[in-house]
Amino acid sequence: MISLLDRLLKCTGCVAASLALFAMMWLMLADVLGRKFFNHSLPGALELTEILMVVVVFGALPLVSWRSEHIIFDSFDRFIPPALKALQQRLVHLVCAGTFIFISYQMIKRAERFAEYGEVTSYLALPLAPVAWIMVMFLALTALVHLVFVVMPPPEIPEGEAHFAGLTQ
Repeated sequence: MISLLDRLLKCTGCVAASLALFAMMWLMLADVLGRKFFNHSLPGALELTEILMVVVVFGALPLVSWRSEHIIFDSFDRFIPPALKALQQRLVHLVCAGTFIFISYQMIKRAERFAEYGEVTSYLALPLAPVAWIMVMFLALTALVHLVFVVMPPPEIPEGEAHFAGLTQ
């Protein structure tokens, strides 16, 4: 189960966020070159950048949760007994899962409304419903990650892969 979820997260979130970031880089390069040399920006670059940023941010959410790389407030951890700390962590993951499920449900309603009204971006007239559905998918995947952590502990991060202070001992 853990290795399957790990592969799923790497195949969806990591690849989607990486490709979107790569596309944003080339889009910005083309836009800047167009402004500099042709005195004309790339039409719709702002809208495309916003959509790609949604993919980057929401695509990274499940990975951040999976690798426990989010911000942690641990000032009182030294005062909490280990048995209570395990219960606290499960409770926090349950609250996080519930929160992501609620946000995902709200985004489902928004995506349906976008589709019903035919909402599009202002310049390129790209439909907004698929973007909202991408957000729903990554929010639901993040909720699934936290639900998994309610019943089993998060996987250990291999040595050398911990990038932030506090993740290594």
